[in-house]
Amino acid sequence: MSQLPVNIELYLHTHDQLSQAIEGLSDEALKWKAASNQWSVTEVLTHLVDHNIVVSFRIREILSDSEARLPAFSQDSWVAGQKANEGSVTDYLNAFKALLHYNSLLFQRLSEEDWAKRGVNWKGDSVSLSAIIQSFITHVQTHLAQIERIKQGESASHNSSCSL
Repeated sequence: MSQLPVNIELYLHTHDQLSQAIEGLSDEALKWKAASNQWSVTEVLTHLVDHNIVVSFRIREILSDSEARLPAFSQDSWVAGQKANEGSVTDYLNAFKALLHYNSLLFQRLSEEDWAKRGVNWKGDSVSLSAIIQSFITHVQTHLAQIERIKQGESASHNSSCSL
């Protein structure tokens, strides 16, 4: 794994970080929202599963040599539309972990040429495969900080804290 252009251990560790961040929280605390236009911890986790799905698609789109723009998604609408706060945190974390594992197996099969492939994001910027994966890791860190703010009851935990 050390020869890959991304740190797969850091990528896989995002699940453990999320699990640790919510350890000991009651169901009530997981679903608590500072305001109606802000996310709960459960909704943040749902968003991260959604983001993982979209990133997984982006990875495969790049590897397929597609010329299609890499998709964005309506994060707030996705979270609201699936009634995320009514779902199970355990289910969300299991889905997140399964996608991480599945993608990590793919990463190990990629050649140097595969890693050099690029795609065009929804903003029109050319992005590398490794940059997308690194951005995913960074994105999770942003939301780990958001979870901490929610746990502290801060109103600064607004749902639109990300643009990916």
